[in-house]
Amino acid sequence: MLQSGMFATFKMVFVYLALGPIVGIVGIPYTLVVGDISLLYRVAMWITNAGPRAAGIKIEMCGQENIPAGRSCIFMCNHVSNLDPPVVIPLLPGRSSVLLKKELMNIPILGRAMRMAKFVPVERGSRRDSAKATVEAAAEALRSNLHIVVFPEGTRSPDGRLSTFKKGPFFLAMETKAPIVPIALSGTQTMMRKGSVAIKPGLARIQMLPAIEPSEYATREELMAAVRSAIAEALPPEMKP
Repeated sequence: MLQSGMFATFKMVFVYLALGPIVGIVGIPYTLVVGDISLLYRVAMWITNAGPRAAGIKIEMCGQENIPAGRSCIFMCNHVSNLDPPVVIPLLPGRSSVLLKKELMNIPILGRAMRMAKFVPVERGSRRDSAKATVEAAAEALRSNLHIVVFPEGTRSPDGRLSTFKKGPFFLAMETKAPIVPIALSGTQTMMRKGSVAIKPGLARIQMLPAIEPSEYATREELMAAVRSAIAEALPPEMKP
């Protein structure tokens, strides 16, 4: 089982190492010349999606009709595995910016591409001024007609169950009034467990839930409770808080 899991991991990593640097070396200069990252983003998302599929992960998504048309949204998804971002983000419509750990921006080639795509770095345990800068950068991405992807738990759940949410993403939602689309993700918690690099092929289910309007809530605590409740209700019993 471990050997097959490591082979699946190898196939996913091979896709990224074989295609990623080539796209970066060619795509970044091209993007700088034309001043438009759209093509590079589409190719990068195709490669990102190809990684899990090469590892034997099938993806089933429903609820796309719940995404408000013509509006920049904040997608909020539960977080149970390192597989979550490459499974979810490539399937979202249009272009998305992602709130991610600041250290990832230091990766050669990839870090440059993420900055060009207006990904938003987040410092864990950051000071008030750093948190404010993160919110401002995310708000600017929304104003640029990008979506924002957030994993509001802040880190992966150790047991697959929905854990507590961080308040920061909801401050962003209250400030910008951008609709929140909750996402209930299941399946990945058994494919790549926290602390392991082995991948077990299987089926990942992505359910887009009805949009929640921040303007309908008096406080961010009420908004946070509504989003968490929506995700919790849509998760299978073994993943509920």
